[in-house]
Amino acid sequence: MHRVLVPLAQGCEELEAVTIIDLLRRAKIEVVTAGLNDEPVVASRGVRLIPDISIDDAIDQNFDMIVLPGGLPGAEHLDNDMRIKSLLKKMANDEKYTAAICAAPKVLANAGILSNKKATGYPGFLDNLDLPDTDLKTDPVVIDGNVITSRGPGTAMDFALALIEILSGKDKRYEVEKTLVRG
Repeated sequence: MHRVLVPLAQGCEELEAVTIIDLLRRAKIEVVTAGLNDEPVVASRGVRLIPDISIDDAIDQNFDMIVLPGGLPGAEHLDNDMRIKSLLKKMANDEKYTAAICAAPKVLANAGILSNKKATGYPGFLDNLDLPDTDLKTDPVVIDGNVITSRGPGTAMDFALALIEILSGKDKRYEVEKTLVRG
């Protein structure tokens, strides 16, 4: 079974966090949520999320993928946490998947993971960074090797479904997507 780490920071975008967690779990992927501290996470719209473990407990565990929800100030908290950056670099060096949505691709950029990659993020957000060797796109979801990025809350479902397809294949993605009645 695949294992995915979803770090949750105070002020994260709850629509993104919950969509990622929910859809991956529907696909029978083990999702572990980790808080930056031992407090419940109060997301950007006031929804309270209770992480499974702390990031300190997650650091020495093995994961196939790490997925960063965006939102502000959640993405800023992730970006300022050296444990997150260390974990991202370790995952990238081990050729594991790193993924981020909305404002969180900035964390990937600042960890050096978007270098020589195609990526997307919340409109205008990555444009303000000095990323001369990153090919910025406007697609809802951008996959470049082991790096997956997405635009924002409105693309969270497409992002989560792409993560399912990457980890468990097209059949599992379609199986989960069919139950969502998307159109």
